[in-house]
Parts: sequence; structure tokens; C-alpha cells
Amino acid sequence: MSFKISPISGVPTNIITGFLGVGKTSAILHLMKSKPDSERWAILVNEFGEIGVDGSLLQGQSGNEQQIFIKEVPGGCMCCTAGLPMQIALNQLLSEAKPDRLIIEPTGLGHPKEVMQVLSTEYYRDVLSLQKNITLVDARKLSDPRYTSHDTFRQQIAIADTVVGNKTDLYQTGDKEKLKAFVAPVASPETKVIFAKHGVIPFDEFDGETHIDVLQPSYLHRNKQRTSKDGLSEALMPESGVIKATNQGEDFKSIGWRFAANKVFNRQSLQILFQMLHVERMKAVFITFDGIFGYNKTADGLTEVELDECTESRVEIIAETIDDTLEDKLLNCLIVNDMSEIS
Repeated sequence: MSFKISPISGVPTNIITGFLGVGKTSAILHLMKSKPDSERWAILVNEFGEIGVDGSLLQGQSGNEQQIFIKEVPGGCMCCTAGLPMQIALNQLLSEAKPDRLIIEPTGLGHPKEVMQVLSTEYYRDVLSLQKNITLVDARKLSDPRYTSHDTFRQQIAIADTVVGNKTDLYQTGDKEKLKAFVAPVASPETKVIFAKHGVIPFDEFDGETHIDVLQPSYLHRNKQRTSKDGLSEALMPESGVIKATNQGEDFKSIGWRFAANKVFNRQSLQILFQMLHVERMKAVFITFDGIFGYNKTADGLTEVELDECTESRVEIIAETIDDTLEDKLLNCLIVNDMSEIS
């Protein structure tokens, strides 16, 4: 089977990576504001969970008029299974968008080196121009061995052209120095360390060819992560109007749900439920009686943003342990189970 992309060539391509909750999506949203009006951009988003929420969050805040094309690869590291899920999604995206720039956001629990290896093959050599890799890090996490000893966390730093110490507004004295000291022995000597608030990174940090050569033997990665075979992110909605999916790997578990568009939720009930969650990461888009809203929860709290569009409600949760009663709690937030009931 051939997926050759032609005549697209030399598309500037950035990888934006970082561990769970570090602010990658916020960084991409800010980067999108720097897009020249005359350019078409493509964004390939990879999620650990099976449901896929980031695409809806980004699309709901970009608008079609901005010429930004977004595609998701849910269900674990998109580079696994010989990179086939990634190649299929990427080639479809390139064919549709014919972009002037490509941005790839691997899952925070994925393998960025293997993503780079796929992009560095002869197959993509003329199609893509690999630009700087940006890795976001929250320096406050450097005291937590779950991060510093995690192979993926260290790998994200190893492939970085620029490490961005994000969320500096929350740092304590000495956090910036700790990050520089941690990066030095893990990253390339050419790797730059900068700092940012709220994911705001200067646009010129993304320009320039990457200095990382992942085809060297030292960059080969040993482990493989399961990738989704079920396609639950795009599966047809059953009559019940609910799809549930789970995943696990890299010492974390994920659980997610899709809810049909005719299920309308109580915004206040959702806010209360999300505030009470004890999770590593939560992303969601929900259709409520007050409008369409996107939710993002990390250790720093819960944020809510109003969205322009959403075809259905989705939520994805990543944690070390999962509450077995979560589905019941979500369904208890419903105002109506079917909009036809109040027609």
C-alpha cells in the first residue's frame, strides 16, 4: 500500500512535546495566534486515551476561517506498530491541508524519538523540513521521581532543540536553576533552555532546522506502547448515545467517554464534578444548556473556555487509579438524555 504525498515538499514541521499537564495545548493555541493570514497550517494531535478530545478543543477555538486543519490519533503512542497509524493520519492531513506549516503534538506518555524516526525516514525526507523540537517542562515536577525517572520524560528532553520551562508564574526561588541543571546531562549540548508563562513562546523559537539526529543508534528506543485497534474515537454512535473506552501503559490508566449530541449537560454540575476529581489529567468538551465548553484539569486546577463548535460531548481522564463510579457521576450531570424530550 502506498501513501506517497506529492507534490507537497519541504513543509516546516515542529514537534511540541512535554509530559502530562505541562501546557502543550495552551502553547499550540498561542502559536496559532501567530499564524500569518496567508498560510495554511496543519496540526496532528496524539492522545494517550482512546476517545480523543484535543482536536475538539483546538478546533473549537480556531474557527474554520483561520485555515487551520486538525487531525487526531488517539489510543496511545501514534508511532507504534511501525508508525502506521501516524503515517495514515499524517498523509491524510497533508493531502487535505497542503499546509505551509505542520505541528505535531505527541501524547505526553508517548515516545517522541520514535515519532521523529518516522518523520526522518527517506519516505518523508523531501516532504517535510524538520524544524526545532520544543519540549515543555514544569520545573516544579523535578522533585517528583515519577517524572525524573520516567523514560518518556527524559526522552522528551533528549530530543529537544529548546526546552521551555513553562508556568514560571508558579515557580519558587531556585526552580529555574534546577531545570537547567537537570537538562544539561540529559539533552544535547546545543539544547537551549528558555522560560514562559501560560505557554506563550516567541514564534521565532520554532524556526530553524532541528539539530537532533534520531537515526543515530543512541536514539533508538527499546519499548513499545500499545496502540488503539478499536477506532473508538471515530466509531459510529450506538443507540445508547454513549461510548466508553479505556487504555493503560507507562504506569498510567486512561478512561474516556463520548456522548451523543442530543445529550445535554448541566454546566454547574459538571464544574462541581470536575473540581472534585483527583486525576493526573482531564480534558473535555461538553454540550450544556449554557453553550459549548471545553475543560482542562491539571494539578494546578480546572480551567473552562467557551467553544464555537462541537459535534458531541467528550471527556478523557488520565490517572494512576480510576474511579469506577465516574460514568454514573457524569450521567447524573445530564439535564436531558435526548433533546427531543423537550421539543
